[in-house]
Amino acid sequence: MPTPDPVRDGIRCLLMRGGTSKGAFFLTSDLPANPAERDDLLLRVMGSPDPAQIDGLGGAHPLTSKVAVVERSSDPDCDIDYLFLQVGVDEPVVADAQTCGNLLAAVGPFAIERGLLTADAGETVVRIRLLNTGDIAEARFATPDGRVDYDGDEAIAGVPGTAGRIALTTRGQKPLLPTGSMTDEIAGHRVTLVDNGMPVVLMDAAEFDVTGDESPEELESRTELRERIETIRRAAGPLFGLGDVSTQTVPKMFLLSPPRHGGAVGTRAFIPARVHPTIGVLMAASVAAGIRIPGAVGSAFAVLDNDEQTLLEHPGGTFAATVAVTGDATSGWRASSSSVRTARKIFDGLVFPRPRR
Repeated sequence: MPTPDPVRDGIRCLLMRGGTSKGAFFLTSDLPANPAERDDLLLRVMGSPDPAQIDGLGGAHPLTSKVAVVERSSDPDCDIDYLFLQVGVDEPVVADAQTCGNLLAAVGPFAIERGLLTADAGETVVRIRLLNTGDIAEARFATPDGRVDYDGDEAIAGVPGTAGRIALTTRGQKPLLPTGSMTDEIAGHRVTLVDNGMPVVLMDAAEFDVTGDESPEELESRTELRERIETIRRAAGPLFGLGDVSTQTVPKMFLLSPPRHGGAVGTRAFIPARVHPTIGVLMAASVAAGIRIPGAVGSAFAVLDNDEQTLLEHPGGTFAATVAVTGDATSGWRASSSSVRTARKIFDGLVFPRPRR
């Protein structure tokens, strides 16, 4: 038998929405084992680099230019290993420095769709190792008759309609504050670096002449603002232990403001070149944990109660992040988080990469 040619024979792919993101899901065994060959192939699959991604699966936005690579876990305490890859839209970059909590919602269902796991009757719990970060997540969702039920009454901001509920719980494996400090100074600004599953930098929106009710498009149009935030992001990268992040999509940059709509705090997220129309799952977990630490940026004006749920306001509405923060300034801070997402399979079949970039 001749070796399959991806361009002519195609590659097995399941297009799925997970939370407020959309991505191409692959089995590890269906992609090249060599990372450089894999990344080149994925750029051709997604149609990058091209602002419109007209010749591939990508949707011309970072939230729709994502890839999940999934296999059975080699860790006896987990069921599935999940590698997230952020594919650049108009740049030939495939980044693996971060994970994606939105696509995470679809990993369990994908594993069942591809036969990596057998669904339990009624409800299935999948233990997932996030290879990008080393964190462990648990996904719980309905599987009546041994199949994933994508229908349901759960609504999330940023996604029209309703779908089946997927409950996610994530346990971070790293210190919550990478520098050990509640605040650091970068480029003349007081910032807080937090990593509760996603490296984020918290900044006071008022220092940047941002009120907190601006649209993503308005913030993206402010070139000087974007340049200032990018300067801080690049300086923060090494403090997270990420090294040079000039070509990476982490850390995520958050402008925080007092809440306006009954939530705990207002957020505008630079991810990093575009402004997120809502907020990512693990971004929300990191922000919610950060503002619960006394002295951190945002903690002074955040409206918090004693319960673990934190309602984060964003351009598309609100996101309820449930975060438990423990520790103190002496012993260090740690956190665990949970959230509710939805997911849906959109298209299953073969994807045909373009012959060359």
